[in-house]
Amino acid sequence: MEEVRQLLEEKGIETDDDAEFILIQKDTYAGHLAAKKKENDDRSYISIDDILYIESYGHQIEITSENGVFYGLDPLYRLEGMLDPARFTRISKSVITAKKKVKHIIPSLSMKFVLIMADGRNLEVTRSYYHSFRDAFNI
Repeated sequence: MEEVRQLLEEKGIETDDDAEFILIQKDTYAGHLAAKKKENDDRSYISIDDILYIESYGHQIEITSENGVFYGLDPLYRLEGMLDPARFTRISKSVITAKKKVKHIIPSLSMKFVLIMADGRNLEVTRSYYHSFRDAFNI
């Protein structure tokens, strides 16, 4: 991360952690997500490997990880683009899950699934995402 910052600054491009715009290299997925701790609003970087699921509550984004709950700094659609689709899948309009953190998949009525996550939380795959979820898990 510091190498990229240094390279950009050498080229005359100003960098700022609180910038309004984010530079993203295509076909490269994030290894960490920027967030704020829920308890004290301190800025943090969460490893992709620690993320269980990401939920959107209107404009509020909550990232649940093995190390606690954080507030996301980017909208859900942007986070989805930053995450490797081989490791993460969208299960509803407001939730993205880490595939490896799904412990059980329970079929439900009306083209739905209930997921039991590593932290014990139940998440529902909505009908709109039923087919893409099945494709993601080869069901």
